[in-house]
Amino acid sequence: MINGAEIMVKCLENEGVSVIFGYPGAAICPFYDALLDSDIRHVLVRQEQNAVHAASGYARSIGKPGVCVATSGPGATNMITGIATAYTDSIPIIAITGQVRSDLLGRDVFQEADITGACEPFVKHSYLVKDTADLPRVFKEAFHIATTGRPGPVLIDVPIDIQQNKLEEFVYPEKANIPGYKPNVKGHAVQIKRAAQLIRESSRPIIVAGGGVLTSGVKLKLVDFAVTTGIPVVSTMMGIGVMPSEHRLYLGMLGSHGKGVANRAIHESDLLIVCGARLGDRAVAAPDQVSERSKIIHIDIDPAEIGKNIKTTVPIVGDMRDIMERLPKEVGDYHVPKMWDETVERWKTELFKIPQTFEGYVEPRGFVAALSKMLPSKAILVADVGQNQIWCANNFRIKEGRFLTTGGMGTMGYSIPAAIGAKFARPTREVVVVCGDGSFQMGMNELGTIAQNHMNIKIVIMRNVRLGMVRELQKNLYKGRYSATMLDDEAPDFQKIAEAYHIPSAFASTNEEAEKIAAEMLKSDSSFMLVCNVSPDTPSI
Repeated sequence: MINGAEIMVKCLENEGVSVIFGYPGAAICPFYDALLDSDIRHVLVRQEQNAVHAASGYARSIGKPGVCVATSGPGATNMITGIATAYTDSIPIIAITGQVRSDLLGRDVFQEADITGACEPFVKHSYLVKDTADLPRVFKEAFHIATTGRPGPVLIDVPIDIQQNKLEEFVYPEKANIPGYKPNVKGHAVQIKRAAQLIRESSRPIIVAGGGVLTSGVKLKLVDFAVTTGIPVVSTMMGIGVMPSEHRLYLGMLGSHGKGVANRAIHESDLLIVCGARLGDRAVAAPDQVSERSKIIHIDIDPAEIGKNIKTTVPIVGDMRDIMERLPKEVGDYHVPKMWDETVERWKTELFKIPQTFEGYVEPRGFVAALSKMLPSKAILVADVGQNQIWCANNFRIKEGRFLTTGGMGTMGYSIPAAIGAKFARPTREVVVVCGDGSFQMGMNELGTIAQNHMNIKIVIMRNVRLGMVRELQKNLYKGRYSATMLDDEAPDFQKIAEAYHIPSAFASTNEEAEKIAAEMLKSDSSFMLVCNVSPDTPSI
């Protein structure tokens, strides 16, 4: 005989899961009891939202689903923001929640919450399991749905009695068979030919690379295509890392907080080849104007994204891996005109801005650039949300590593738990967090997880004693009427917080100090916190 909780664990084992992130409670206790007899490692986070962020950092760093677990009621509802964050960024997550007994559903008993209903807008699919015998099928389907088509989170809600009920045997399905769920992965041949024709006819093309390029694992093929054709590449925030930052064809991040050369190239192009990007308002503020000037090829595995934000000339629905195999062959020996290549190269120099410095403070953009040069080639940098995110997006010199952040939802407090997940996925890589003093205070409880697991994660806090990005908006749009954006000059003392968790720390007020400390920090095999004193007047770009 085998009970439902043991079946849940065996399902995870059959899917190759080696680590999960969670927080226990009464309604999920049978699962936690069964977990003791498994080799799956459980990482205890300090709040359930952070379990989802950690699973996200894990999934993005290793290329397979992250798994997170919570109990019913507040444990489950605490996960919603993390699930929504994963959904908008297309991250494969399996979120498992405990639930009250099946016969008590709908009676508002202790810690009952309709989590499948609450999460409906933010998941690819959700299950409320009503029969223990369904668990193997549900888990097999959940992993299949999370990882196929456009990746995303799947929720499995399991009442406690379903975990306790017993079956004679456990049989895990070899494959999922879901009627009506058949993602189109093969791009239409006629559309690919049409796209190739537009490329051959263009004189000022630009590749716009989004997170879908990284998710599909075709960044090297995209780089080869760009090099062969000479087409310059810009990225969305989620697409940072599709090319090394110093590559001559990479122009940087586009959008309202992007690089001037990237935005100028978009403005002057006659063809945009959009690869795995939704082109939301932060990436393209006036999509109608862009589509009037340029023809648009939009490639995405999710048909709902094509044409949603920008008018498309040639839509191609399919997996980027399939399309990037076939499109270059159709394009043939095309190469961009020399004039376009030279013009874009000239803009790099003309539009380059030297950041303004403030005496007695660390200049964060220059420091991020210097820090990235110190890091190993495959290092992972996790940026939080706010001005620190923009400083990193525009100045971190990525090589072969990863740049992780939350682009679609912009969830503050993401960086530290995501870095924990990334470190469990890639324990031999250097993992560095950059956050503001506001976002740090939304995730600093996870210092407990770092300390408990003796993790080597470096944390850089950009301390400007402000909610910097909102304050910047208030300065520019609300005539400097600052409302609820000032933090306390005296508290907290971040170094004392670090000391409480036995994490070494240092404080820097100049770039020279910060770079010297960073060099020593990166030599350490333990966690470290560097607090950089940043001027409140430092702009995002």
